[in-house]
This record gives sequence, C-alpha cells and structure tokens, in this order.
Amino acid sequence: MWKLYAVLSAVFAALTSILAKIGIKGVDANLATAIRTTVILFLSWGIVFAIGEHHAIRSLTRHNWTFLILSGLATGLSWLFYYKAIALGDVSKVAPIDKSSIVLTLILSYLILGEPFTPKTLLAGGLVVAGTFLLLGK
Repeated sequence: MWKLYAVLSAVFAALTSILAKIGIKGVDANLATAIRTTVILFLSWGIVFAIGEHHAIRSLTRHNWTFLILSGLATGLSWLFYYKAIALGDVSKVAPIDKSSIVLTLILSYLILGEPFTPKTLLAGGLVVAGTFLLLGK
C-alpha cells in the first residue's frame, strides 16, 4: 500500500509544481506559499478531525513534538525557496534540482538513521544526479 501512496504523492507533487507556476504569475512567492500553506492546514486538520485522530494529540511526546516541529520548519523553508525558484525560473529546470533531494535523503538516511547503502541505492542515486545534470544541460 505504501507504494500506491508514494505514486500518488509523486502525481500530486507534479501537479503542485504546474499549478503553482500558473497561480504564482504576478504574485509574490512568499504570499503564494502562505496561501498554499493555509489550504494545506485546513485540509490536514479536516482529515484529522474527520477520521477522529485529533484525540491522539495528547499522546505525543516531547520527542514527537520536537521533530515534527523541526520537520515543519524544514518543509516551510523548502516551500518558500521552491516558490521563489519557480517564480524566477522554469519549472522544468527547478523541479529536477528540487528532486535531487532524493540523493540528499539517501545520504542523510544513512548518516542519521543508519539505513544501509546498497548497490541499488548507490546506482539509483547516481542516476538521479546524472539525470538532474542532463536535464539542466543546454
């Protein structure tokens, strides 16, 4: 099931880039990010309340709160920089650079989480880097 969710994530991430580029025309990137974030806020809390998970807030630990807040800050900064980048550049050039985060994630998952590098992950990471440079080339 996680693979389906991952594919859906990729589809909606692609739509996000295209829809954002269309919607950001003539709009400050920070304002656009704030509007997008507000929509996400209402959508997320709506789902949490609709499925009854809001009661689980009480069971969150300080550790949960700390890392969820740090993750939220990282997400917010990522979105702010992404919107600024697509406001100034082509989505077809910005998106591959943004998706090179895959390689950074592989490295950080190894260093921080102790997840192993395998020949497959090394090859895939190398191909992502090569593909990014290929797409950015003239």
